[in-house]
Amino acid sequence: MHILHHGGATGVTGSCHQLVTDTDASLLIDCGLFQGDEQTQDLSVDFPIESLNALILTHVHIDHVGRLPWLLAAGYDGPIYCSKPSAALLLLVLEDAFRLTFSRDAKRLSAYLDRVSRQLRPLDYKVWYPLYQTTKHQVRVRLQRAGHILGSAYVEIDVRNQHTRASRRVVFSGDLGARYTPLLPAPKSPYRADWLVLESTYGDRQHTGRTQRKARLREAIQRALRNQGTVLIPAFSMGRTQELLYELEEILHTYADKPVHDGLDWSQLPVILDSPLASKITDCYRTLQPWWNEEAHQRLRQGRRPLAFEQLLKVESHDAHLRMLHHLASSARPAVVIAGSGMCQSGRIVNYLKRMLPDPRHAVLFVGYQASGTPGRQIQQYGPQGGYVDLDDERVDIRAQIDTLSGYSAHADQQGLVQFVKGMRHKPHTLHLVHGEASARQALAEALREQISALNVTKIVT
Repeated sequence: MHILHHGGATGVTGSCHQLVTDTDASLLIDCGLFQGDEQTQDLSVDFPIESLNALILTHVHIDHVGRLPWLLAAGYDGPIYCSKPSAALLLLVLEDAFRLTFSRDAKRLSAYLDRVSRQLRPLDYKVWYPLYQTTKHQVRVRLQRAGHILGSAYVEIDVRNQHTRASRRVVFSGDLGARYTPLLPAPKSPYRADWLVLESTYGDRQHTGRTQRKARLREAIQRALRNQGTVLIPAFSMGRTQELLYELEEILHTYADKPVHDGLDWSQLPVILDSPLASKITDCYRTLQPWWNEEAHQRLRQGRRPLAFEQLLKVESHDAHLRMLHHLASSARPAVVIAGSGMCQSGRIVNYLKRMLPDPRHAVLFVGYQASGTPGRQIQQYGPQGGYVDLDDERVDIRAQIDTLSGYSAHADQQGLVQFVKGMRHKPHTLHLVHGEASARQALAEALREQISALNVTKIVT
């Protein structure tokens, strides 16, 4: 038995990991798209798929599911397993990604989505399901909540020898959520792992607490709005947008009659969601309330609407987007705009940035990871120095305020990742650290060795 990495082993995107259990039997964990500097990599499936018996998706972010068209085109026709909430969200994400990266042809898109629907096998959390059986092994899977986005899971694979009945447990973390992520319960450690494939996105840093980051979000908005401009928040349509709406609703509820600044109360501040995909996903999130955490359910019982509050305005059509852009850029009406994409590579946020970055009245507030090579990373890096960024082959000077809330992350920080391993009763003898830049993987490896004295790791792969 061994693990092959077809993406996400030495970078933060393109997650794709193959567990080979027999010479002619294997399964795939995720099949994601490369982003940022890693985008230059060939998207074609360049590994043999004849032995693949199953594909398991940890969650529906594009860097974990975006290469599905190429996998199916290569001939994979087996089952696609994921959690039930992920199954409800998957087709929304795949439809948008297919148009952007594969084809805009309506017939091809329809055929693709139909095929995914036929192969999709939604699973409950906490239940063991058989995957396949060979002459040597029985292989089964169990999904556990990962706390990253709604529907996210870490994957437990149990490989039992048919003759000796001994089993080996392989755990793929997927993306683990930060503590106290809005809407979601925190992940709990598995009882056992012999091999662990662990993400390391923020393996070299610690997040601020939720109370602190909420205060910083409020302060950043207040600071930005003093100039009578617009606060632009680039955000991923899935997960980050819904967390932001949840936190903004709490700020608006708590400070309703208090001033943002002179002449403007929080109750007068519009929050504009300018992303058709994010709007659809937010509506879907609202139908998936059974998977929300207890805090969110308590708000619902109080009559509050965490994802559909009164000051939330949704911009649907392209014409409405252009009108809103013109209105905000030319007027002095303060507003908060959430738009995709999260790393400013495409989508409506690009139009806002081209129009507003040169104007010091406005502000850009980053609340998510910006991969190397993306426009978001360039704005984050060069904006405070009065630099520029290339958007749609156009040089755009950066005069707007640039702020980053590093504590807002859907990923666990170093301590959260260490705690995930610490919490296991039977700890792994082999760790593969993936989904992180080299410095983050190395820092996490050192922290694991230092903080877990009982960790009898024979091998840490970084």
